[in-house]
Amino acid sequence: MAKFVDKYPEYKKMHVNVSKHVTLVTEMSKIVEERKLMLVSETEQELACNGGQVAAFEAVTNLLNNESVSDIDRLRLVMLYALRYKKESPVQLMQLFNKLASRSAKYKPGLVQFVLKQAGVDKRTGDLFGNRDLLNIARNMARGVKGVENVYTQHQPLLFQTMESISKGQLRDVESISIILCILSGSSAKIILVMPQEVVIFIVGGTTYEESRSVALQNASNSGIRFILGGSVVLNSKRFLKDLEEAQMIARSSTAVI
Repeated sequence: MAKFVDKYPEYKKMHVNVSKHVTLVTEMSKIVEERKLMLVSETEQELACNGGQVAAFEAVTNLLNNESVSDIDRLRLVMLYALRYKKESPVQLMQLFNKLASRSAKYKPGLVQFVLKQAGVDKRTGDLFGNRDLLNIARNMARGVKGVENVYTQHQPLLFQTMESISKGQLRDVESISIILCILSGSSAKIILVMPQEVVIFIVGGTTYEESRSVALQNASNSGIRFILGGSVVLNSKRFLKDLEEAQMIARSSTAVI
């Protein structure tokens, strides 16, 4: 009894903390179920990581027709589809535009068209979806054969590949992230490229939580290089869409003035 009395304050504190965690998890599970976020997230991952335009169109269409899917989730799905399949399926994309216009009270296809104008396939220089470069295609095929542990975390941001290339000394502009040492020995000189111990990555426009996770995983791999991530803001989808809307308004104003 004496031991119980001594430990009761600690037990009560732990009980309160557990109750808070249970309440929080319960509420989060409720939101996830109500908005069908597991289905939405799986489709987003498939759009970003795997090919198959027909299956992607069917999945996005089904979610647009689902009454439980929110407007912002509908917009995000159509935006991802448009970024990947604009040239492959313009007819189907127009069908999704019409569906989004009829289902979403706030977000209209004009925002999707604006992001295509800014970052569509004609504007991008990098291999965003890993379907141009032969090495990226082979990597995606290997990942498909081996499978992934979690379908909801199969996407890796471009930053992850960049950090891997830096760690292996395979970045194309290796001089930009290396320290050049000139060692003098008598009348001769020897130049040595030394990989840095720390690399600071700053993303103008904002960094994401997924990129932050990738940096943490890369640092935990003990590659010998410590990466430090920074950005003008920390982005989530709501913040990104807000910034996109503001950019669209500025573009309209500039056009009106001209």
